[in-house]
Amino acid sequence: MTDTAAATDTAASDEDRAELTDGYHLVVDALKLNDVETIYGVVGIPITDLARLAQAEGIRYVGFRHESNAGHAAAIAGYLTKKPGIALTVSAPGFLNGLVALANATTNCFPMVQISGSSERHLVDLKQGDYEEMDQLAAAQPFVKAAYRISRVEDIGRGIARALRTAISGRPGGVYLDIPAAVLGSIMPAEEGARTLSRLVDPAPRQLPAPEAVDRAIELLASAERPLVVLGKGAAYAQADDKIKQFIESTGIPYAPMSMAKGLLPDGHPQSAAAARSLALKRADVVVLMGARLNWLLNHGERGWNPDAQFIQIDIEPKEMDSNQPIAAPLVGDIESVLDALAERTKPGQIAAPQAWKDELDAKTADNVAKMAKRLEADPHPMQFMGALKAVRDVLRERPEVYLVNEGANALDIARNVIDMQVPRHRLDSGTWGVMGIGMGYAIAAAVESGQPVVAVEGDSAFGFSGMDLETICRYNLPVVTVIMNNGGVYKGDEAPGGGSSDPAPTALMSAARHDQMIEAFGGKGYRATTPAEITAALTEALAAGGPALIDCVIDPSAGTESGHIAHLNPKGLGNFGGKK
Repeated sequence: MTDTAAATDTAASDEDRAELTDGYHLVVDALKLNDVETIYGVVGIPITDLARLAQAEGIRYVGFRHESNAGHAAAIAGYLTKKPGIALTVSAPGFLNGLVALANATTNCFPMVQISGSSERHLVDLKQGDYEEMDQLAAAQPFVKAAYRISRVEDIGRGIARALRTAISGRPGGVYLDIPAAVLGSIMPAEEGARTLSRLVDPAPRQLPAPEAVDRAIELLASAERPLVVLGKGAAYAQADDKIKQFIESTGIPYAPMSMAKGLLPDGHPQSAAAARSLALKRADVVVLMGARLNWLLNHGERGWNPDAQFIQIDIEPKEMDSNQPIAAPLVGDIESVLDALAERTKPGQIAAPQAWKDELDAKTADNVAKMAKRLEADPHPMQFMGALKAVRDVLRERPEVYLVNEGANALDIARNVIDMQVPRHRLDSGTWGVMGIGMGYAIAAAVESGQPVVAVEGDSAFGFSGMDLETICRYNLPVVTVIMNNGGVYKGDEAPGGGSSDPAPTALMSAARHDQMIEAFGGKGYRATTPAEITAALTEALAAGGPALIDCVIDPSAGTESGHIAHLNPKGLGNFGGKK
């Protein structure tokens, strides 16, 4: 063949190829058409080229060291943006690693789609032992809002659209989308493929409450002697911040924020009952649950609550009503629409919190704040959780734009009480499931999605679940400062082994661990702090530098309590277990 003939043949081949597309391109085209800007994942067979193509086509791909961390990043991205976060995993083991985060997203009502490659159906269904063989669709079903499989290349556009809409509509949640390798590699005419794609129209439409339901709630609130609003993370997700503020301030009703709702109104707001929460729950006679559920985090509306309290619940999911306690006034709809309806149908002055109730809570708040201040003034050596977290609090008060990620047992519980929040959706923590391991994933996604600095306050045990993704933080040069409360134990580090064992106690970790040296191995900046003053200096310097950093805070090994604030959930047995204190 002459050079001219070869060139002509190659040109013809390129022209034919230009008229074709494949599953990889259709997935990326469908995601771009629906405004997906970032994918979090771990590559491998059969989705490596999907990640490469997405990056080449302008979608940011953030590659992790473990699928669970990538999934947590996608989940919190969905929470922060109100758009489904996308996680990408390989088949079988990778899919299962991501499934924890996907189930967590569903439990927390975060919109997320996990896309996983899978083995060939004809081999899986006959159990012929294919590479990473697993019926992933069946495995995912119990843990997600919905699960779909795309079995034909011409259905990719429909499958992507279906998954995205399901994740974000109604009560958000996790969706699994299974794409077999053969579908990704399938080829079809490009023009036909383009016609199979669609852009979602109004994927999360407003859901308005019934007028009679709104009037019922107004009448109940108007008759209340001790009303209370409980703000949940659903209220923060709604991004109806101004309307929430207007409702609370116009009625004068005290409010108690759940942890991820902190900052919807500044923690120092005069109507905040956070510091008098126990009294507020014990005494309130009418309670508005706004994006909050009466689950274990609120003791199912039982222990610590006024047994005669009546509940008004705002929730987009009708089945949530009466799940734990009878709901006297259910308001089914999205929070913004419900607040609009309440504003429209409430007469001026019809709802007002009695002054005696506000005075009662204010007195308790002042008392508890004074007690907390006294505890925070102490500066014992070795360093305790309280002193370390006060140092973090004082630095962050000057930097309200910083996102706070928080997990652990004592590190979570004490930080929630010590570190106040000024702006919404800037506190990201273990949430409804109480799952450990969200730390680095949440921190990475918060930095990627917002472009703002992030401080991740981690218990040393909790950090271990996702710590290898320090490398990811450094690889992408993200402004994430990890602060580890290092007391050398799962709860505390001074438990002795039982029965004369030569092994460490079940709750013991390595007391001499140097987490600061971990990040230095990846090119970040490490600090070791043994006093609150050293934490203040290190955190101030790290935030000013704007790059990856880690502060290893050496805490007294005896500091902390078993299971933090939820020790009552531990079953009670004989109670004599060797070295346990």
